[in-house]
Amino acid sequence: MNDFAALTTNAHEDWTLFAIRFHDKPGAGELRRELLQAHLEWVAAQGDAIRVAGSLRELPEATPVGALWVVRAPTKAAVEALIATDPFTTGGLRAGWDIFYWSKALPQPVSF
Repeated sequence: MNDFAALTTNAHEDWTLFAIRFHDKPGAGELRRELLQAHLEWVAAQGDAIRVAGSLRELPEATPVGALWVVRAPTKAAVEALIATDPFTTGGLRAGWDIFYWSKALPQPVSF
């Protein structure tokens, strides 16, 4: 039997998992397209911290309205510092974001 309380805490690690929900500025689809290549290159370079990243859309063919990341970092402040260097942030696309502490509930690895 798994100790689910132990699985949902990273007390034995020097990092924590965070889920970040980003909100793009309304009507900023063109700005998103302009910044996309720089953003994707930047995300690829952050592989140690950004474990999963992708845009969120109301319909598959729609312009993204934001994004979702799962980040591995030592503190919330480290996540905020990371976000501050994202070309989507520095370029003015983001209207805001929500940072949540995230506990992965099941032990199996995540794979898509």
